[in-house]
Amino acid sequence: MRKFLSLLILFFLFSEIHSQAPKKLSASEIFHEIQQLNFLGSVLYLAAHPDDENTRLISYLSNEKNARTAYLSLTRGDGGQNLIGSQIREELGVIRTQELLAARRIDGGQQFFTRANDFGYSKTPGETLEIWNKEEVLSDVVWVIRKFKPDVIINRFDHRTPGTTHGHHTSSAILSVEAFELADDKDVFPDQLKFTKTHQPQRLFFNTSPWFYGSQEAFEEASKQNLLKFDTGVYFPLKGLSNPEIAALSRSQHRSQGFGSTGSRGVQEEYLELIKGEMPEGKEDIFEGINTSWSRIEGGAEIGEILNAVKDNFNFTNPAASLPRLIAAYRLIKELKNEHWREIKSEEIKNIIAASAGLYLEAVAGTSAAIPSEEIPVRFEAINRSDFAITLQKVELSPNNSSLEPAVTLKNNNGWSEELVLKIPEDSKATSPYWLNEEGSTGMYKVENRQLIGLPETPASTKATFYLDFNGTEIPFSKEVIYKYNDNVYGETYRSFEIIPPVSVEFEENVIIFASAQKRQISAKIVSGKENLQGTLALDLGEGWKIESVTRNFSIAQKGGSVTLNFSITPPVDESETYIIPKAEVEGKIYSEKTVHIDYEHIPYQTLVLPSKLKVAKLNINKKGQQIGYIEGAGDVVPESLEQIGYKVTRISPAGISEASLKRFDAVVVGIRAYNIVEELRYKQAALLNYVKNGGNLIVQYNTNRGLKIDNIAPYNLELSRDRVTEEEAEVNFLAEDHSLLNYPNKITTGDFENWVQERGLYFPNAWAPEFTPVLSMNDKGETPKDGSLLVAKYGQGYYIYTGISFFRQFPAGVPGAYKLFANMISIGN
Repeated sequence: MRKFLSLLILFFLFSEIHSQAPKKLSASEIFHEIQQLNFLGSVLYLAAHPDDENTRLISYLSNEKNARTAYLSLTRGDGGQNLIGSQIREELGVIRTQELLAARRIDGGQQFFTRANDFGYSKTPGETLEIWNKEEVLSDVVWVIRKFKPDVIINRFDHRTPGTTHGHHTSSAILSVEAFELADDKDVFPDQLKFTKTHQPQRLFFNTSPWFYGSQEAFEEASKQNLLKFDTGVYFPLKGLSNPEIAALSRSQHRSQGFGSTGSRGVQEEYLELIKGEMPEGKEDIFEGINTSWSRIEGGAEIGEILNAVKDNFNFTNPAASLPRLIAAYRLIKELKNEHWREIKSEEIKNIIAASAGLYLEAVAGTSAAIPSEEIPVRFEAINRSDFAITLQKVELSPNNSSLEPAVTLKNNNGWSEELVLKIPEDSKATSPYWLNEEGSTGMYKVENRQLIGLPETPASTKATFYLDFNGTEIPFSKEVIYKYNDNVYGETYRSFEIIPPVSVEFEENVIIFASAQKRQISAKIVSGKENLQGTLALDLGEGWKIESVTRNFSIAQKGGSVTLNFSITPPVDESETYIIPKAEVEGKIYSEKTVHIDYEHIPYQTLVLPSKLKVAKLNINKKGQQIGYIEGAGDVVPESLEQIGYKVTRISPAGISEASLKRFDAVVVGIRAYNIVEELRYKQAALLNYVKNGGNLIVQYNTNRGLKIDNIAPYNLELSRDRVTEEEAEVNFLAEDHSLLNYPNKITTGDFENWVQERGLYFPNAWAPEFTPVLSMNDKGETPKDGSLLVAKYGQGYYIYTGISFFRQFPAGVPGAYKLFANMISIGN
């Protein structure tokens, strides 16, 4: 039975994540919310990236200690790899942001960010803080501390060990240590004090573990005098899950990074090292000596007495029995002088009151999206599923403040519904992640609105407020206007209601490579956000590039309809790069944006409005061979990129790999991390190596040395490492100047390594058999040369190539030299 209940909990949990359905609390969940309402203590966990957080500790603090617990991730993980799709950079950052929010919905924490952009792997905090702009990121950390006001801060990483881990990791701890005391100094970032007050946390810890000591043995021998130790393996009968099981569910939301986790049971010891503040005497409770009861604030003692009575007398079969006491406590909370706790606890108790009454409030738009100035119907629903006397006095729509005043008594289980028209203001901005609205720098997102900094996502701009009278006490409940529909698989499905531009223009590709001087056709798709859209589309492009029919008319009858316009582009004779910018003119206004949709089952549907542009590059590129077989690994756009320069690319299903099926290919390319994630390759490696032995050309892109599905990744000994070159402008030296990879059919020069993005490469081999020839050498400043970025070996009659060069990043950026080098790799032996 317990297993069934746990599965039932998971079913509803994941159904709600997929559909964005409003959360409906069970009686046990209401009781837990009451426990948290009665606890006035806060913890801020701090690290660098999504997936850095200790979900076991966050869940423990939230669900066992009942503390307000938040995770501050300095970045949104934009520089990582993507195991579930082809999105990288900003779009990956949006995915990982939502994965963090999905994780917090499970473990009970809150989520914050700074404006720091994850620019990729960094080896030192010095480099990190220079690229990030240390002062701005520090100000964001101070801002979050002042707004969240934690009693305790916990760092995931050690500020005293620069150079031993990712530079972002160490930097997160360095900034946290500095911000710990700066947050209480009114002379530090004084502009923030227009919106908040200074705050001094009481304790700062480092969340250490045997991993940071190098081994379990070293950790056991180390002094524990300055460490707190406690068990986070507790079991929650009301949830039917252990804390590590909840943490594993939370951790598993980081699907783009392949962090699926299996839950555990039993004792799970956690260690915290005190960095600043006074050590708790018992060395087991991070809140020991900190008043976390209602008596910590003026006027709170009476509230605590009432809420203790609510907790002690809670009726699991009739939560509404607590409503008189809860409403009395609500009135007292609204009178508190302490603004911080008044705001937090007002929202908490309102949610508990609504859940205890079985109250369901909803505002559903008649369409999923609207443009500025458009009028749309919004249907309201209100139902009280208790015997408590509740009157719906008023419903108000924002931002245009149209309203209804029904003044109806909501009788038990008798619903009320009505409709209003919402007019979207003419100056409304499109729904999109706020940190992407303006162009930032390599290390920082640009956000001018101080109130937005730190928030995980853009606040909803369209809301409905229900004013309800609970037997003489009026309580307002604000609800986001949403859109819902019936999905044939998932049933009732919710999405956020969005504001979109009247017109969206997108190209079929982000990059187009011209391998000759012949003209090519490019396509621009125009999507209408309104009915009867008419306008013109013109393309701006660089000098030397020619276009036929620069301006074209278009007409789209239906909202959501689209039309594709084709343009013939002729490149210059010489090598050249430029961006093509679309300019759609509608009713005298120019639009140059595209609307991007991200749809994965484990996160809410996402819409981004981004600048639309197409990079075109004329390359004087030669190639040999035509037929390419591609075995997909983690998401990348290498196949599409090879098609851009004229190759015929066939995606190969691992199940279909055989010596006979591979014979027709001039080269077979293995996608990034394929040997890490494609289980079937364990049984197909022999066929791949025999393909090489019989005269084939096998190109294997980077894998990590952890989690390899096979033992023999190459025909000869090849040992993968964590060596990487993160400086995209790092000097590249040729170790085998006469080798065909650098000369045939394209002459590779040092100029071909200019204008690379994010990095040179990653996870290079650091040891290999003498049969391999290292072709290139490169290194970051101050480091020894890394010679394993491109290795080639003759095997039988064919060639085996292993490369850690980040082609998967260079191709989407249209880096010419990367295309030439890869063409040479394909051409070897042809």
